[in-house]
Amino acid sequence: MFDFLVSSFTIAGIYGLMALGLNLQAGCAGLLNFGHIAFAGLGAYATGIAIQAGYPPAAGAALGITLACGLGWCIARLGRQLASDYWGIATLAIAEILRTVATNEGWLTNGAQGISAIPSLFEHWPRPWDAIGFLLVVLALLALAAWACTRIADGRFGRALRLMREEPALARCMGYDLKSLKTRAILAGAALTAIAGSLYAHYMSFVGPDYLLASETFVLWTMLMIGGIGNASGVLVGVGLVQAAYAAVPFAKDAFHLDSDVSGALRLGLIGLILLACLMWRSEGLVKEQLRKIP
Repeated sequence: MFDFLVSSFTIAGIYGLMALGLNLQAGCAGLLNFGHIAFAGLGAYATGIAIQAGYPPAAGAALGITLACGLGWCIARLGRQLASDYWGIATLAIAEILRTVATNEGWLTNGAQGISAIPSLFEHWPRPWDAIGFLLVVLALLALAAWACTRIADGRFGRALRLMREEPALARCMGYDLKSLKTRAILAGAALTAIAGSLYAHYMSFVGPDYLLASETFVLWTMLMIGGIGNASGVLVGVGLVQAAYAAVPFAKDAFHLDSDVSGALRLGLIGLILLACLMWRSEGLVKEQLRKIP
């Protein structure tokens, strides 16, 4: 039971980092990024490739952040030519292209088999201290990221992003460079998500094309919509609820003697019910975004 709880909190913390990265783009800047998981995939693959080449974990994380920021810059450039809804579809297509490349380029990514034997950050520690140490690192990074995202959202840059989200014409008239604002929001979210992808590769000791599935992005969107898009506290609440629902299913499976197919459907149905309830009765999310009012 202890190992299960440590694992659940660790995965929740990693997904929390990804969700905070998405919130910078979608919640603060209003960007419909449906390919957000591509940044995590780049972080994970960069870590796996760097470890295979004999480089330390920090080098893999740095490479992942660099690649994710490069992709973010390209996506931001693409957004200059497309309307928001078409741009969202384009980001989904980009993530699918990267997954296809990861599946077929065996010389680099080992194809569909993925890259395995990625060491944990504390593999030389005895159990369960290796898992506890990894959890503490994840929680520390999550707390730091939540604090930084809150400071960003409450600062001048965050207010500019919200103005761009709500009244882009007014923001332009006030002298804000909307292209620069979008680019910086995407780069910040990409870097944070790449760090989460690198941690996930170390935790799972594996990275494969399944890390880039579009469903992973929509899980992150679900967390934002349930908790409350636009604020770090709401994101963390949404992550906690979704992870709690995922963690509760194995107990229901054992209690009611369900097979794997039914338990998988139960997990999806439970998440869907929570999301539907929030959309019907708390459309702004469980933790509503607090906007500063001018007296």
